[in-house]
Amino acid sequence: MTQRRILVTAALPYANGDIHIGHLVEYIQTDIWVRFQKLRGHNCRFFCADDTHGTAIMIRAKQEGRSEEALIADVREKHIADFTGFNIEFDNYGSTNSDQNRKICHEIWAALREAGLVHEKEVTQLFDVQENTFLADRFVKGTCPKCKATDQYGDNCDKCGSTYTPADLIDPVSTLSNSTPEIRTADHLFVRIEDLHEFLDEWTQSGKHLQSEVANYLKGHFLGDPLRDWDISRPAPYFGFEIPDSPGNYWYVWFDAPIGYIASTLEWCEKNGEDFDQWWKNADTEVHHFIGKDITYFHTLFWPAMLKTAGFNLPEKVHIHGFLTVDGEKMAKTKGTFVKAATYLNHLDPACLRYYYASKLGPRLDDLDLNLDEFIQKVNSDLVGKVVNLASRSAKFVAKTGLSDSYPEDGGLFEYAASRSETIAAAYENCDYNGAMREILALADRANKYVEDQKPWELRKDESRQQDLQDICTISLNLFRQIVIYLTPVLPKLSEQTGDLLNDPITNWDQVQSPLTGTAVNKFQHLFKRIEEKQVQAMTDEAKEDVAAAESEAAASQWNDSSDALEQEPMSDECTIDDFVKVDLRVARIVEANSVPEANKLLQLTLSLGGDERRNVFAGIKSAYNPEELVGRLVICCANLKPRKMRFGTSEGMVLASGPGGKDVFLLSPDEGAVPGQRVH
Repeated sequence: MTQRRILVTAALPYANGDIHIGHLVEYIQTDIWVRFQKLRGHNCRFFCADDTHGTAIMIRAKQEGRSEEALIADVREKHIADFTGFNIEFDNYGSTNSDQNRKICHEIWAALREAGLVHEKEVTQLFDVQENTFLADRFVKGTCPKCKATDQYGDNCDKCGSTYTPADLIDPVSTLSNSTPEIRTADHLFVRIEDLHEFLDEWTQSGKHLQSEVANYLKGHFLGDPLRDWDISRPAPYFGFEIPDSPGNYWYVWFDAPIGYIASTLEWCEKNGEDFDQWWKNADTEVHHFIGKDITYFHTLFWPAMLKTAGFNLPEKVHIHGFLTVDGEKMAKTKGTFVKAATYLNHLDPACLRYYYASKLGPRLDDLDLNLDEFIQKVNSDLVGKVVNLASRSAKFVAKTGLSDSYPEDGGLFEYAASRSETIAAAYENCDYNGAMREILALADRANKYVEDQKPWELRKDESRQQDLQDICTISLNLFRQIVIYLTPVLPKLSEQTGDLLNDPITNWDQVQSPLTGTAVNKFQHLFKRIEEKQVQAMTDEAKEDVAAAESEAAASQWNDSSDALEQEPMSDECTIDDFVKVDLRVARIVEANSVPEANKLLQLTLSLGGDERRNVFAGIKSAYNPEELVGRLVICCANLKPRKMRFGTSEGMVLASGPGGKDVFLLSPDEGAVPGQRVH
């Protein structure tokens, strides 16, 4: 078999949040495919990076009072820890905020300029007044202008598939501040990909690079009309790379994010003495992208146009998958089904999720449903009851003798399992993991029937049949090892444990063809534990707690409330409820307000508590309020405060206000609907 050179990428996770089990569908799918290719002996490399630029990073860093660089460095460590926890191995994990990415961005930009594909025009765009920034598509939500579906992002509708601009949304809302944005204009740079329409039509419709439903979608929604220009720039303020020939403008995050695939490769090449051109500018290298269906548009039209223009390898295949649902619904924070990777790892073995996803993933765009009850049943039945069971019922009987010196007659079981090699390999190659798992579990069923029929646990009692016992266990363990080799891309830890158990590491796919004989068998250690329902419940409970904590933290971050006021005036000693109810707080209306000429700080207020009930109050708010502004305003007053004689008159209560004093005094007012005389509880 000729060795292939394969470059694989998964979509770059955004450096503004945690990895969750929805993200893991893609990274586990990709890792399985890469591990399979490496097991087959191919020179396959897996590259990824954090997607670090854009408005959301800038806003979050500002809210948290630190630099964007500090934020993305912190998130990077968390992402890598999550991926490592799920046995996802990258050959290089980079960052789009790297020197390598800046270099490749400049190279591709220069090629687009030289090809005459860049032009400038004025853009009408939504602007968040509160956050003082133009809004990227993903930071606007509203109602789809085509199908009227609500809660849709500003670039495309996940209900009808339509694309549009954020300004087209009905009732748009900024996701950064939850405020209604306003429309402003600015000059933007665009890439005209219509010039590459013929190439894109040929590339997408070749039947080679995309799933058929994706090709048909592009043909029906985009390629039948002129392709719209791609808005490639954003004005300051913006966290990203400034465009070298357009000061004050920055490359939009969707320009430099996919370039991060190339930059991560370049970083790996520099570290390992590899020839970069062999990986991105050599026709013998296969480039495979794994992405979710929500970013199809960018990876199948804009990205190939950029690569073609700049002379980089085009993708051999863009593998597109569907979304994750949990128990038939979108992941829900309130139900505890929006589970972070780290939360999962606190309770469950990552191999369980890797296997379950593999058992569900096919080559099409269908959504994958994580049914939690089925998850428990399937893992326990398949991995514990069928696969690991083969070893647990055999290994302990040959711990002293080891495997037989020659492979015994097994009725064709080993030969048959070896003959399924190419069928299983083809399923992996085509991302039909569901098909591969069915084939492998069918082999496990055949092997378990053999063990059930031979009953080694009974033979161990018969001293005259110890050779038969050794032979039966040799067959059982070899069938187990074959199955584990086939499962190695999915369950790398089990593969490693099996190699340790049988003193022969699993290193290549072709090991399924040759039985293992004459080797020692180490003491059996538990390879896999059953999932308990209480573990899954504990995971979802913690997920709910994660959401509550995140919402609390987000609220504090959103309002940016400092502790200065509390530090300047610490809280008083505790009081009892009995102390509190002695204070009679009432809603009052200011019906008259006058300056007190003899006093620097005081205003004289006449308060109405309803009907003929009046209070004369002197309030130290002269520096903050003009008397005429206060007439008619509702305030909160302490109505049962003992009257106090002053040289200006008697004060019969107190109005409530906050602030340190002087001009920084803020009267407290009730919400609309309150009326004078109502008690404040």
